[in-house]
Amino acid sequence: MNYNNAPEGANFGLLMIMVSAILWGTVGVFVQTIYTLSESNSFSIGFLRLAISLPVLFLACARTLGWQMLQIAKRDLALMLLTGAMTAFYQVCYFTSISYIGVAAATLITLCTAPVWVALLASLILHERFTLGILLAGLCALGGTSLLVNIQPEQIAVRSQILGVGLALGSALAYASVTLCSRLLSRRYHPLQSLTVSFFAGAVFLLPIALITGLVLQYPFVGWIALLYLGIVTTAFAYVLYFSGIRHTPATVASIATLLEPLTSTILAWWLLGENLGTSGIIGGVLLLIAIGILYWDLRWNQRHSRRN
Repeated sequence: MNYNNAPEGANFGLLMIMVSAILWGTVGVFVQTIYTLSESNSFSIGFLRLAISLPVLFLACARTLGWQMLQIAKRDLALMLLTGAMTAFYQVCYFTSISYIGVAAATLITLCTAPVWVALLASLILHERFTLGILLAGLCALGGTSLLVNIQPEQIAVRSQILGVGLALGSALAYASVTLCSRLLSRRYHPLQSLTVSFFAGAVFLLPIALITGLVLQYPFVGWIALLYLGIVTTAFAYVLYFSGIRHTPATVASIATLLEPLTSTILAWWLLGENLGTSGIIGGVLLLIAIGILYWDLRWNQRHSRRN
């Protein structure tokens, strides 16, 4: 079934992706809260985040689609399983790369290279247009993200190890794969249907890793509240918004728009955790906002151009 004819336009699709990115930007603060309240680890949190989202997604999917939720072509089922595997893979690669090159460098490499991977793959696989507006927005987003993590190229060269950089690049490539798979699935399936299957697969893939590294299930009340927020709000709700928005938004544009995530996390770290934003951080935030503005203008211009034709 084609779900690409929803009444929302491209602008509303971009807005939904931006909201999802802002919600993802709150993840760091809540994960940090869990770390301070318990002896948890990244794999336990990653698995529980997906596992908690599943009942919510399943109930919403069953209520919305009924038995239709089970009608999935074999080829598309494989694509959903791949999306789940890549969701688990990019989290594992990202968390592991941190141990080799640190949080800032891993974040810089992952977030800045993901839109590049998406742009290249989208033009090759989805045949999406790579416009001048997307190029300018990408350059602003890359520069803004680099300033937000406050890492200079020479510092990265000193700290990086081959394995750590390779894992971060693998994380970015896996994230780009999730974006492209989501775009393909959004044309034929309801977002709830794709998400429920994909996240179930992702949780299954993450469970053995979490068990090997030590699955932590003991948390105080506030810790469980934080986990519920991660699973329901930043996973189930945010990804439904993202999958819905990407129906009407080119994959390259969507990947750049999600760079609102580091902007949000940086602002929250400055506001709630007292981390210094600095001049470079402010400039980086402005560049990201400019990138979003360019994307919005590019979508509006393309809409007008298509109507004239």
